Amino acid sequence: MTIHTEHPFTDPHPDPVRRFRGRLGGAVTLWTSGSGADRAGLTVSSLVVALGRPAHVVGLLDPDADLTEALRDTGCVVMQVLSWADRSLAEVFAGQAPLPGGPFRAVEWEETPWGPRLATAGTWLGAELVEERELGWSAQVTCRIAHVEVADDPPSGALGHRRGRWLSLGHGLGSDA
Repeated sequence: MTIHTEHPFTDPHPDPVRRFRGRLGGAVTLWTSGSGADRAGLTVSSLVVALGRPAHVVGLLDPDADLTEALRDTGCVVMQVLSWADRSLAEVFAGQAPLPGGPFRAVEWEETPWGPRLATAGTWLGAELVEERELGWSAQVTCRIAHVEVADDPPSGALGHRRGRWLSLGHGLGSDA
């Protein structure tokens, strides 16, 4: 048996842009859309909120994801900020962990006019699709914010993602941050 010093799954030709993006990190949101058997969801950290009247969210989605198709079909989406306690759920919706019966069986959901909302999500918004276009290998979606609720961060902090790892965000921040 030979012991190697390098990681066995390291990409021999890593994409420098992907590596750059991974070092930016960000809060993890769960986007959900649809209803009943047609519900879909996806964890998303590639997004920006544009202030204004009306305010918008611009996100980069996998163009082949079930969530992207549901958003196209319904024209509506719920975006909820996940907490550190939601990291297992984030793995499921990212397609990195299996869940018998599907991802919507793991926790309780509430129906909204924009789609299913994680019952424990205190900070979330409902939005309506305005535009979609191809951008690189992603679908860039622009959504008009129709409803927003903001709660204090949970004691464990919001869920973050950087360089392929989960991390807790928000420790030490006050309720107005």
